[in-house]
Amino acid sequence: MLIGLVGKPSVGKSTFFKAATLADVEIASYPFTTIKPNHGIGYVKIDCIDREFKTQCNPNHGFCLNGKRFVPVELMDVAGLVPGASEGKGLGNKFLDDLRQADVFIQIVDLSGKTDENGKETENYDVTKDIVFLEDELNKWFFNIMNKMWKSFARKTEMEGLDFTEAVAKQFSGLKVNEEQVKKVLLKLNFAEKPSAWNEKQLMKFISSLREESKPMIIAANKIDAEKGDENYKKIKQKFPDLMIIPCSADMELALREAAKANLIDYIPGEKDFTIKGKLNSRQKEALEKIKKKILEKYEFGTGIQEVLNKAVFELLGYVAIFPASATKLSDSKGNILPDCFLLPPNSTALDFAYFLHTDFGKNFIKAIDAKTKRALGKDYKLKNRDALEIVTR
Repeated sequence: MLIGLVGKPSVGKSTFFKAATLADVEIASYPFTTIKPNHGIGYVKIDCIDREFKTQCNPNHGFCLNGKRFVPVELMDVAGLVPGASEGKGLGNKFLDDLRQADVFIQIVDLSGKTDENGKETENYDVTKDIVFLEDELNKWFFNIMNKMWKSFARKTEMEGLDFTEAVAKQFSGLKVNEEQVKKVLLKLNFAEKPSAWNEKQLMKFISSLREESKPMIIAANKIDAEKGDENYKKIKQKFPDLMIIPCSADMELALREAAKANLIDYIPGEKDFTIKGKLNSRQKEALEKIKKKILEKYEFGTGIQEVLNKAVFELLGYVAIFPASATKLSDSKGNILPDCFLLPPNSTALDFAYFLHTDFGKNFIKAIDAKTKRALGKDYKLKNRDALEIVTR
């Protein structure tokens, strides 16, 4: 799974990326600081199952803090997108090409209103424009890929009796579009005409719907602590009631994570409080107190960064976190307890999980056993978030 951070220049994408990953990236207040995409590991947070077994886990990947398991996901921060990017403006072509493999987008929006559509300093900018233009550019990007050869493609599938859904998924395979997503869009639009007879408006509707289905997007309303942060947050919530919008402060999350890394505080990402444990000077105390009052105590999701990642993976993509575990033994050969936790796509089955672990497990599958209830499960059992399963093979 790959999460792509998108947005115009100078909105805080690289700060969000660094706050989520603690990777060493350049952060500056001028457009196109990021040229080559930055890749790093962030984490989604779930309640660990170790407490249900009255034990303490030892993760191979990620970590566990006070019963909260952090499962790794890959993040990518790319160059800023400006209006006209789909036609090559700014670093548009490079930006869009970098995003091909992303499964979900997080759009970072600057709530301060102090950067224009090109990321340059201004005052009282209408932040709702950023959401409109970015969706438009992403849709045009998809449209440009398909429009060049649509008529011949559509006619060929009809004349040769090819499966249209399969053909479209194959055409868009480089963008990680699958047949199920194409089927959903066709069912929703229900166009009467054959695809070869679609006009440009219908084709754009189909392709933009396919983009929304295959690469959904959540809005990280960044810089909520700015002077006009609350005002602009309410503005975009009112204008886009159907979008998932989370208020956040990447700057303040980064400050908390770096303070925790320096052993100055105990802080669990996504929580609404922290505990001071190191010796702080007056400036550090003042900064932490400001974060507590302006962000942690004021907003439902604290700094919002962890909530954005969780909602992107578990709500927009519908993934589930699954623990390999035996009903009688929770440790691996090295003695690590509940060492692994994996993220699987929605509607995955016990058999899918077996194949995910190893091809031989899938081929020789007999049953799965729920480690919590010791109940035997068949190959068609649909996985639920935080399941703990043992795969039994012949």
